[in-house]
Amino acid sequence: MPRNRSNTFWLSYSDLMTSLFFIMLVLFIVCVVKMKGINDQLDKEVNAKEEQLRKIEELNNSIKEIDNKYFTYDEQFKRHTLKDIEVSFNTYSSNIYDIEQEQLDKLLKAGLAIAHFMNSAKSKIPEAQYMLIIEGQSSKDYYTRNYELSYERALALIKFWSSNGIEFDSLGNCEVLISGSGQSSKFRVQPDIRGNKDNQRFVIHIIPKPGIIE
Repeated sequence: MPRNRSNTFWLSYSDLMTSLFFIMLVLFIVCVVKMKGINDQLDKEVNAKEEQLRKIEELNNSIKEIDNKYFTYDEQFKRHTLKDIEVSFNTYSSNIYDIEQEQLDKLLKAGLAIAHFMNSAKSKIPEAQYMLIIEGQSSKDYYTRNYELSYERALALIKFWSSNGIEFDSLGNCEVLISGSGQSSKFRVQPDIRGNKDNQRFVIHIIPKPGIIE
């Protein structure tokens, strides 16, 4: 009788171990499959991030293709701005025709250069978006309307371009921001003192627009 009980125990034990083995085997296979799925998902996410970074770098570099005859790159502030165009309004004035005709001709060509760049960028990087910021300024004379006046100077440029057939809003990849910084901008002509007409102007900034790139 003890021998039969012993045989029964070992048979039961053997069956239990076999069952546990198959359970562990199944769990192992499930874990392997899940880990493979997780690794595949991680690989996809890494590849997607790398593609996003590549597109962001491409977007940042694309702005360098704008016509360097009219624009120069400011490494410190990561922007393109006007080059070799003298803009100066009369005191308390926002009349675009205060600016000499030769400089107005350059401003018109600069506007055309921006439009050409935006159209070219659309075909190369369809999802690319840019901000064109026109920042009006005023001299440091503490005039009570300096903020309004500086805004009106920026608006005068947009109206000048528009009257010559340049409409950036219709391009689809260019957001135009018109601002007036009065006498408080960091982008000032030195010496930044009362009566310096060089600060009675507008400044143009062109930068890639931050956003979601898929």
